[in-house]
Amino acid sequence: MKVGILTGGGDCPGLNPVIRGVVRTVCNAGGQVVGLLQGWRGAIQGITTELTIANTDDIIHKGGTILGSSRTNPYKKAEDVQQLLETYKTLGLDALVAIGGDDTLGVASRLYADHKLNTVGCPKTIDNDLSCTDVTFGFDTAINICIEAIDRLRTTAESHRRIIVVETMGRHAGWIACETGMAAAADYVLVPEVEVNLKQMCDVLLARRAAGKMYGIVVVSEGAVVTPEEGLVTTNAKIDEFGHVSLGGVGNLVAEIIEKKTGIETRCVVLGHLQRGGTPTAFDRVLGTRLGVGAGRLVLEKKFGRMIALQGTSIVDVALADATGKLKTLDPQFYRDSAEFFT
Repeated sequence: MKVGILTGGGDCPGLNPVIRGVVRTVCNAGGQVVGLLQGWRGAIQGITTELTIANTDDIIHKGGTILGSSRTNPYKKAEDVQQLLETYKTLGLDALVAIGGDDTLGVASRLYADHKLNTVGCPKTIDNDLSCTDVTFGFDTAINICIEAIDRLRTTAESHRRIIVVETMGRHAGWIACETGMAAAADYVLVPEVEVNLKQMCDVLLARRAAGKMYGIVVVSEGAVVTPEEGLVTTNAKIDEFGHVSLGGVGNLVAEIIEKKTGIETRCVVLGHLQRGGTPTAFDRVLGTRLGVGAGRLVLEKKFGRMIALQGTSIVDVALADATGKLKTLDPQFYRDSAEFFT
């Protein structure tokens, strides 16, 4: 078989282990793998590179993706879908493995449904917000980066008697913020799934200071909904090809509100793309490898229109249609457990 593989959307630690797993599995069976560069853009334009066991053997420790990525949406223009189908045919592909989040996999699902294109999906996002899989690779690395950052920020916050607001990624799911806050002993956590109570947050911070803790750490997810107060403004947002608003700026707003209401000097640190960079943790290397091997096996077994997933400790496959279009938001129990420490 001749198999194409692409990585779409935001980059993520663990992508290269997946690529390595797919290549090894397909090549071990006598197949050939072609890398499509820059996500769906490469699939449309036919920008490719050959992938072999030899040139993918030592990429497991590398962050990002050797194939490059983009947020290109083939369904933005009807002619792009047709060009993609033509490229698939011209390259002589028998199957296409798409590694990405809800947007990338949503395209793969539509191509299978609309054109019977032989697609297989592999879930990827640091946000951990994809349905039908318990954990996505990249999430473990992201929260470990957040924890390390907060451990460093804690010393300067304590030295200057400040409150520091740390803004994390996660879009409309609070997994990163909640688990980071829990692991880093944050004084308060704000997530999209829970209505923000600014008074309670400030009361907690003031009570901690009255009890002798002369600094504070607040973790806020970029998608948390905080209503601007008088005199405070939010930043203008951009929209990508999939119609998503570019988030960010809520951390600065929260920091301004805290300082205004408590009188305590407050700073904001936006971790941003630091969470997506660097080498993957051991957990993400192993998970990425297992998912890559699993995706390769789905291709060899000709089980198309499916997505490889982790459920419990087992690698399983589910329908792409079931795995896309529905956000996996933060489990309320996680937030309740975290909230024991800021009530």
